[in-house]
Amino acid sequence: MRVTTSITSDDLAGVGQVAARCEAAGFDFVSSQENRHDPFIPLTLAAAATTSIGLSTNVAIAFPRSPMVAATVSWDLQALSSGRFTLGLGSQVKPHNERRFSVPWSAPAPRMREYVQSIRAIFNCWQTGERLTYEGDHYQFTLMTPNFTPPPLDGPPPALHIAAVGPHMLGVAGRECDGVMLHSFCTPLYLEQTIMPLLQRGLEASGRSRHDFDVVGGGFVATGATDADVDRAFEFIRKRVGFYGSTPSYWPVLEVHDQLDLGHKLNALSKAGEWDAMTDAVPDDVVELFCARGRHDEIAPAIGEHFGGLVDTIAIDADTPAETISAIHAL
Repeated sequence: MRVTTSITSDDLAGVGQVAARCEAAGFDFVSSQENRHDPFIPLTLAAAATTSIGLSTNVAIAFPRSPMVAATVSWDLQALSSGRFTLGLGSQVKPHNERRFSVPWSAPAPRMREYVQSIRAIFNCWQTGERLTYEGDHYQFTLMTPNFTPPPLDGPPPALHIAAVGPHMLGVAGRECDGVMLHSFCTPLYLEQTIMPLLQRGLEASGRSRHDFDVVGGGFVATGATDADVDRAFEFIRKRVGFYGSTPSYWPVLEVHDQLDLGHKLNALSKAGEWDAMTDAVPDDVVELFCARGRHDEIAPAIGEHFGGLVDTIAIDADTPAETISAIHAL
């Protein structure tokens, strides 16, 4: 099993050192997010400061960017990192697209499918010299002149992953992408009964097998050096479960565990602004459904029990020691 952790842009001057420490500890990937900062700048700094660790956006918001813009920065990062970059894309929700980014909204899954397809067409044009001809309902790319064509890469183009929660986006991931980034509000039962069959159908439709595809995430890890650290991490996860569980779009996860009443309760509390009460409403046994739990010296078996056979890469804190990461690798 592979291990990833996140880096931020809060201290850009220190990103290279953080990435180098993660590489030395044995992490397989570091990822960046598009929250308060651009997601590509920290990975550029990380690429220059490391030699082997993978680099991924988790996620870059797709629709405010032209696929050509996303393809260009991804191509450059792939060249800079000697083939270590993965472009992880997310659709974001309608209000953020329309009101934060001021871009039009449409059904996200069909649009994301074309987004991924068009980036692949652009990559193919740059790598092989073939004419650029992609014409879909949302995106059309038919012009590429030598002045705007970057040199071919020494290796393959960047891998493409998308974040997916619902069945339509999971279908796009299975059909069109190299991997999927799953939401943390996920349990092994939901993975097994709902997510994996949807992904498998997409893979079969594209003529691929599960071995051709990466599943990233799909739960939380509550760990730390001491029992007190683990307890603090567990309480943080309780808060996140309460927050996500209040949103009806996440209720299918609760439903497979007969916890739909909890979802309704959390939703009512959120509408009343009772944020602390939302956290308190989530019992220990429900939190346990969403996470592997244990100290650094005992977390690997717990991760194996919780995630084993379902996902390929899990996210864990950057301060996790090298011996723990090595034990997770052995799962």
